[in-house]
Amino acid sequence: MQTTKLAFQLRYFIEIAYKGTNYHGWQYQPNAVTIQESINKALSLIFKRTIDVVGAGRTDAGVHAEQLYAHLDLEEDFDIDKTKYKLNSLLSKDIAILNIFKVTNNAHARFDAESRSYQYRIYFGKNPFLMNTTWQIINKKLNVDLMNEAAKILLTYTDFQCFSRSNTDVRTYNCAVNKAIWVQKNKSLIFYISADRFLRNMVRAIVGTLIEVGTGKTTLEEFKKIIESKDRRNAGPSAPAKGLFLTEVNYPKNVFINE
Repeated sequence: MQTTKLAFQLRYFIEIAYKGTNYHGWQYQPNAVTIQESINKALSLIFKRTIDVVGAGRTDAGVHAEQLYAHLDLEEDFDIDKTKYKLNSLLSKDIAILNIFKVTNNAHARFDAESRSYQYRIYFGKNPFLMNTTWQIINKKLNVDLMNEAAKILLTYTDFQCFSRSNTDVRTYNCAVNKAIWVQKNKSLIFYISADRFLRNMVRAIVGTLIEVGTGKTTLEEFKKIIESKDRRNAGPSAPAKGLFLTEVNYPKNVFINE
């Protein structure tokens, strides 16, 4: 397919999956390897000019994504299938381009996202094949029923400053959490959580605090007081990054252009 030069910019969404073990998170950093930097370099090589993508959000070092979107602008049409193939050839085995979509010119990967979903994955025991993708807990019993009672409490609050990283530059700490549940199957325990938005470090801080509920260190009433305190120092420690997965980002259908 021959590219066509256009007099205006076209916007595209890229659907991305990655294993974050070997990266310092999504966001570009001057002295560290990140997912965003890797994708920018590959796109810039293909289109022979500097390309900077804008992600739906940022993930911390070691965090993984089964689905994350980023947008970019181009002044030319291109063959999506060939470009996806080239990108996957250039990128490391830890990063996959799942799809590329043409979207409306004002569509924004971050601000137009209606909801985001995460999973936090725990494995009871030692499994070398899951070492980089689960928090492996040995010789510790958790009351999962009590942890689910605490998880339900999250749905009754909107201000989650107590679970936010300190000194974060945000206008509001309000998030509409619509799902929060633990599901256990054999040695696997997964926390599912969805909301319209998340604060930095929020899911890992929630998981770490719910673990303290599960061990009996924190009661349900104390869990409520932690949220109401709006103080990160009162919440539990953050769960390790390696067990966290961004699993889904949802957008209004009208941002996508069907051809």
